[in-house]
Amino acid sequence: MLDLVNRLHSTGVAQRDIDLPQIAVIGSQSAGKSSLIEAISGITLPRAAGTCTRCPTECLLKGSASPWQCQVRIRSINDRNGHPLGQARNDDFGPTIYSKAEVEERIKRAQSAILNPSLPLERFLEGNVDDFPEPAELSFSKNVVSLSISGPGVADLSFCDLPGLIASVSSGRGGSGDIALVESLVKSYISKPSCIILLTVACETDFENQGAHHLAKLHDPEGARTIGVLSKPDRIPAGEEHAWAAFIKNEREALHNNWYCVKQPSSSELSAGITWSEARTRENDFFATTPPWSDLSPSYCRYLSTPNLVTRLSSVLSELISKRLPEIQEEIEHGIASTRAAINKLSPVPSTDPLNDIASLLHAFTSDLHEHAMGIPETRGLMQTIAPAQQDFRRAVRQTAPMFVPFSRKQVKAQSLPPVKFLDNEEEVETVLLTEAHSLEPPRPGLSRGVPDGSENRDAIEEGPIYIDDVFALANEWRTRELPGVYPFVVQKHLISLTTSRWGPPSLDYLYKIHNILTRHINELVSRRFRAVGRGILEDRVRTIMAVHLRECLQRTEERVNWLLEVEELPFTLNNHYLSDYKSKFLTYFRESRESVINDQVANRVKAYKEDPTSHTIATYRGAKEPSAMAKVMSSLAEVGITGIRPEDVFKILPEDEMAPALNIMADVRAYFQVAYKRYVDMVPLAVDCGLVRGVDRDVLKTLYGRLGINGPDGHRVAKELVEEDQQISDRREELTNKLERLRVASTEVREFQM
Repeated sequence: MLDLVNRLHSTGVAQRDIDLPQIAVIGSQSAGKSSLIEAISGITLPRAAGTCTRCPTECLLKGSASPWQCQVRIRSINDRNGHPLGQARNDDFGPTIYSKAEVEERIKRAQSAILNPSLPLERFLEGNVDDFPEPAELSFSKNVVSLSISGPGVADLSFCDLPGLIASVSSGRGGSGDIALVESLVKSYISKPSCIILLTVACETDFENQGAHHLAKLHDPEGARTIGVLSKPDRIPAGEEHAWAAFIKNEREALHNNWYCVKQPSSSELSAGITWSEARTRENDFFATTPPWSDLSPSYCRYLSTPNLVTRLSSVLSELISKRLPEIQEEIEHGIASTRAAINKLSPVPSTDPLNDIASLLHAFTSDLHEHAMGIPETRGLMQTIAPAQQDFRRAVRQTAPMFVPFSRKQVKAQSLPPVKFLDNEEEVETVLLTEAHSLEPPRPGLSRGVPDGSENRDAIEEGPIYIDDVFALANEWRTRELPGVYPFVVQKHLISLTTSRWGPPSLDYLYKIHNILTRHINELVSRRFRAVGRGILEDRVRTIMAVHLRECLQRTEERVNWLLEVEELPFTLNNHYLSDYKSKFLTYFRESRESVINDQVANRVKAYKEDPTSHTIATYRGAKEPSAMAKVMSSLAEVGITGIRPEDVFKILPEDEMAPALNIMADVRAYFQVAYKRYVDMVPLAVDCGLVRGVDRDVLKTLYGRLGINGPDGHRVAKELVEEDQQISDRREELTNKLERLRVASTEVREFQM
């Protein structure tokens, strides 16, 4: 299982994708980490003056009956600029080593190669070590020196020695950012739940001043995955021995896997050429004869010496691997699925034939546009969205109807005109409160050409409710050579013009509403078809072209709407039947409304009769009821052969109303409005539909081809630029593709292990 985990580490998944079990050795600089690594691995690390671990050093140890050997590799995780590589690169750094004496120099060469990424690896395998660039290009790196060591007596263990935490940087080497860089590197390892933290603490330095412990506690506050190692016990200041021994008893900063203490050779012993076996013997002698270690009970002695530490590390790592292996396989498969999904969410890979692809997209888009312009059965379709605006327009024009009041200003009381019931089946019921009658806006310039100069009565009509006495006065003032009782048509024309002059704002408002609806709808269609293409250049260009094309259609349609408004400046209709019918109905309506107030006694009798034609008002001495006066009139008319008479016709035999000419004018204008507005509220939407809704679909493909410039001699170049992919998306695709490849390799390793 350890071999499997080591192979998985070599794929690079541990650094970014999967939380693989591993041991990370951390500590402050000069905490004795290098000596500990040497004791565990049996090799010698570089120890020249000023030398320290400046990149992670991975040790993959495996016991074997074959002769001892070591293969040095460089695992590149970042490129020369420090940017992550998509796929970890494992390069053999020189031939296999069969002598432990050669390892130190090879490691030094490998570290120099990592710290000078602009130079080829081969340069550092040759020549004198002292001739390598100094200072190096980098002071620290995340790239790894990997040592695969096997042979008799080698422990089955893997760990990674990380650069020591530093408190300050010398002026001769490194920069101010190195402190944070090293801390970030250490955090990237120990923050993972499956990382066993091998915390090295030097006994010669006050415990509280050693930052590695604070960092370990930050990421493992319960101490569940931290193993503490006390180094340099021979340098404990006098009188502090028992304080350090308390760690071994787990009385200070207790850890789940306890604290250990090791004793490594001194500098003089190393200079004398002490062997690994001799070092272990002297270590055992030290703990057996030196208080307070020699005074510990046997139960605590197992936490002393390097071999005991190695045994515990192997046990903890094996247990963690056994526990994590099923989870690792599941995480790898889940990672593969999620990475594929992320790749699928990206825009398609740029085409090798962009011109044809753009042509296909344009045809699909124009087909969509045509379908929507003709209407599709969707709740939020174009036609469904336009329909409410059409009704709003119809109501807005309908509300410009002249509100005539068949009473003089002196006769007006706080009462309402009755509903115009003959319009019930056509539109909203028209009811006018006399004290709140609508006024009309002044006519637009040019509409009153040929009309006599203004007067007080005309001003009253234009500025307030249209009262019958104002209409009558205006009709009299504008008489010229007419015979008595004849009034000029210019009065009707003026009142009609006042009304139709108010149709402009709602007409243009409707036009602009449809333009806005179309803009939103077209933008949605553009986004739907082109948003996944490249870095959005094609989508932006198509959207801009369509906006210009739509604006041109708007300008042409606005001219048509203004033409329709100009057409309505003069009264005209061939719909004589409807005009005559409406005039008759409005004339009766105005007369009855007026008579109901002026001749209220007659009106009340007519109303009572209409409510109950059989009603009586006078009782005889015999108890019978005498017919009402209205009933007598209707009966008498029938007796003389006059039939088909309605009760309200009785008003016709009353003395003629002096305001009858004004009533006739009011009926003319109101009837004409009914005919004209109905045709107008059809023609404007038809013009907008023809010029704008269906107009934008006209020649749109030709327009797109021409303005995109893909039909010319540079068509292929232009098309390629239009579908060019955003660099961020390209980088993201490369990153995900490399991740997918890493995970696939890892998945293969797991499957082969299970076979």
